[in-house]
Amino acid sequence: MPLALLALAVGAFGIGTTEFVIMGLLPEVADDFGVSIPTAGFLVTGYALGVMVGAPLMTILGTHVPRKRMLMLLMGLFVVGNLISAGAPVFAVMLMGRVVASLAHGAFFGIGTVVAAELVVPEKRARAIALMFTGLTVANVVGVPLGTFIGQSAGWRVTFAIVAGLGVVGLAGVARLVPDLPCPEGAHLRHELAALKNTQVLLAMAMTVLRFGGVFAAVTYVAPMMTDVAGYADGSVTWLLVLFGLGMVAGNLVGGRFADRALMPLLYVSLGALAAVLAVFTVTAHHKILAAITLTLVGALGFAAVPPLQKRVLDHASGAPTLASAVNVGAFNLGNALAAWLGGLVISAGLGYTAPAVVGALLAAGALALAVLAAAL
Repeated sequence: MPLALLALAVGAFGIGTTEFVIMGLLPEVADDFGVSIPTAGFLVTGYALGVMVGAPLMTILGTHVPRKRMLMLLMGLFVVGNLISAGAPVFAVMLMGRVVASLAHGAFFGIGTVVAAELVVPEKRARAIALMFTGLTVANVVGVPLGTFIGQSAGWRVTFAIVAGLGVVGLAGVARLVPDLPCPEGAHLRHELAALKNTQVLLAMAMTVLRFGGVFAAVTYVAPMMTDVAGYADGSVTWLLVLFGLGMVAGNLVGGRFADRALMPLLYVSLGALAAVLAVFTVTAHHKILAAITLTLVGALGFAAVPPLQKRVLDHASGAPTLASAVNVGAFNLGNALAAWLGGLVISAGLGYTAPAVVGALLAAGALALAVLAAAL
């Protein structure tokens, strides 16, 4: 595997860290700016919405920009956004910084996916994509817990300054290691938009929404589930999330290896098993050890489907894959938002903290049904 994938993984690590670390620092940020926790939560929502809007917008703006240069510009935008957040004098400026950083997210992963696939022979494309996304999964194992610890000890501004530094390292890596890849012949916005009309591309994106909706329906509310239901202490939640992150890393790497050999069977197995494990979570959540094991499996099974779905989008949007790949990353964040909303609804209805896992199981089952439909078509 080429070293250029390492540069893409470093960029993915920084992006993954800045996306998720804010969840552990909301109390500190809220106290510093004198706002409520729900108001500080707009830093999470604003980022997710920025990814959904920025993924197609930045990709469209970069249609005629060489991919290496576009990746460097996106990492530069990411650095600027995090520096704005680190030095924000008021909450509104902090929110603006989060949105600026989020604009780089979807396009970086979208273009990075295409570049990673072009750097290797066709039979290793899913593995190359998985290696790039390893940066995102490792961020949940190392970057987020470490960033949370630093933010709670030295101040949240230090965390965002360090993340900006990671962006500089990623930018330098792209500049040094990623080869110059010109825009493909005949690249045009019309072709990129036409790829979004492909039924198989749309089905893959819908699977992405439902799959990640299934994962994060349970994980968004994992803290109260683990403390109130399983009986863990509050301080144990960070380490439980590390287990979830380790599952993500393992699932992503395994998914990348097997997607090159048997893409659709891998989707059937991972999505079916994810639905079953989420359903069982309502029972295992009442036992500490079983709850920890189940959480790890949710991470592994959820992210085992990342490489095959990204590759499926590339395969069916051949000739104009960049926008479709970026929009599929935006679908990830749509799934997160959908999961948080539906999980909150069932908890508010008095169904308990394990109810979001049932919602997740239904969403994962819906993704499996779409996979069967896609194969039939």
